[in-house]
Amino acid sequence: MATAREVSDRAARRDVRDRWLLSAPALIVIFFAAIGPLFVMLAYSFMAKGDYGDVKFGQFSLDGWFSVFLQRDIFDDTITLADAHLSIFWRSVRLSVITTVLTIALGFPTAYFIATRPRHTREIWVFLVTIPFWTNLLIRTFAMQEVIRNEGILNTLLIRLGIIAQPLQIMYTDAAILFGMVYVYLPLMVLPLYASMEKLDFRLVEAGYDLYAGRLQVLRRVIFPLVKPGVIAGSILVFIPSLGAYVIPRVLGGGKNMMLGNLIEMQFGAGRNWPLGAAISITLMAIVMVALLFYVRNTARSGAGHG
Repeated sequence: MATAREVSDRAARRDVRDRWLLSAPALIVIFFAAIGPLFVMLAYSFMAKGDYGDVKFGQFSLDGWFSVFLQRDIFDDTITLADAHLSIFWRSVRLSVITTVLTIALGFPTAYFIATRPRHTREIWVFLVTIPFWTNLLIRTFAMQEVIRNEGILNTLLIRLGIIAQPLQIMYTDAAILFGMVYVYLPLMVLPLYASMEKLDFRLVEAGYDLYAGRLQVLRRVIFPLVKPGVIAGSILVFIPSLGAYVIPRVLGGGKNMMLGNLIEMQFGAGRNWPLGAAISITLMAIVMVALLFYVRNTARSGAGHG
């Protein structure tokens, strides 16, 4: 006769088996829709490129990975750094970091403003923040183009105010890409920050003022440490899509100020170098993974500090 413990163990194993069976369809879909293509890209990165695109199956080659950061001279086989690729990598990381910093600078006071409104009006303010998501990314990017082009709203306003005499050349520059990414990704920073600030006990802020702390001291020592998880989450949500942005650099950068997304598309398109495009894609994913690990470690550390 089975003991109570054996019955309990069998029930636990049956529960685990049922959970796996119930989740199997979703796991299969995730594998073939997400993980499967990543394995395809990884396999392509170790193959030789085809003569007219595609890859040569069965022909192992490291040329794709070699070309990510290095290049070989066509005359004397001298190996040098791939300056164009490094420049694009640097531009992508630099603009993504600046975009993240600017969205924090703009999103923090916005989220604080919403969190300090009366409870019955907060939903209205959050609703206004989410309105840009109703419009396609391409349309929003073209809207930004109408703002910053030579005859756009910004230059026209500055000329009429007498601040400048000639239109500023903003389009097709890194500044234009930066404007576009800050505009598009700002809501992704505001919402996590608001979610953290909404749970903030503002009595702690009042206690800081009662202890004669200034506004900057309260912000640095009270508010910011408590909403740090929201800052980290928002930074990840902004940094990752900024790093792989394609539409915004294509439209506002004019194709000459490329980022990693544009470089990958060019290798699979006009460049006809699929192994190199796959290798750059995996490299981009590795950068994203490093950012995610940084996020997980800081979140765990923050949770342990408040536990």
